[in-house]
Amino acid sequence: MIPAFVNPMAGNAAAAREALRAAGGFDVREVAPQTLADETKRAVAEGATRILIAGGDGSIGSAASVLAGTGVELAILPCGTLNHLAKDLALPLELADAARFALRGSAIPVDAAVVNDRLFLNTSSVGAYVSFVRLRERLEHRFGYAIASLIAGLRMLFHMPTFRISVQVEGQWREYVTPLVFIGVGERELQLPSLGARVANGKRGLHVMIVRERSGGRALSLGLAAAARGVKAVAKTPALDSFIVDECVIHPRVPRIALDGEIVAASSPLKYKHVPGHLRVVAAEEKQQDLATE
Repeated sequence: MIPAFVNPMAGNAAAAREALRAAGGFDVREVAPQTLADETKRAVAEGATRILIAGGDGSIGSAASVLAGTGVELAILPCGTLNHLAKDLALPLELADAARFALRGSAIPVDAAVVNDRLFLNTSSVGAYVSFVRLRERLEHRFGYAIASLIAGLRMLFHMPTFRISVQVEGQWREYVTPLVFIGVGERELQLPSLGARVANGKRGLHVMIVRERSGGRALSLGLAAAARGVKAVAKTPALDSFIVDECVIHPRVPRIALDGEIVAASSPLKYKHVPGHLRVVAAEEKQQDLATE
């Protein structure tokens, strides 16, 4: 039986449990987010060879931090708001289909990254996105997710905070005043309809993007240009620096960063490192060539 951890507080927890039980082969356990890492460690110690996480990118990242380097396979039942990693892996998003695939699908080694020894699988950001999420979370209980996101976005448009950073790239230090730094595992594209997804057969490493424009309006224009024309086109302008590296060091004066959509405490300097083949994850067959390490 494959241990399957479901967050009982998730809105679709009941549907997730039903899908897993219908698929068979899973030992379904309700696990609160704050104890997920400990329960994952316990399952590994008990001899599990594959563990399923029913949750979003944040929950998956917590379990992945435990499973990385152990050889124990990670299976995903996408139950989050965005499910970026599940989409990158081309996994079914319908719970019943995803449960059956998690039971029988093949696992491959995929790349990850660490920042100050904390693992992430998808993206990290410093700056405006963190401010946006914190504001949205304060408003969400009053207005709901969609309206809170709209209000937070409009506020960021008129007041885009900036911060000073030093970035070490290939041994050279670069200085920026920026509202946003984005780091993706593997080459990323911001052009619609991809919008942050991995580039098929793209370069491996950390894709670092630094916004040079400081005002909210200019940053919005930059985002729209990237959505319309792509990262490579915008990176040719003075508005955005984009490079792919194995490591980078960032010295921000900010107390929090985003990792796979979750806001976490951070301390400067932020030492980012690409870690190839660090985790075995169940992925769709068409993604095996794109994501598997050599």
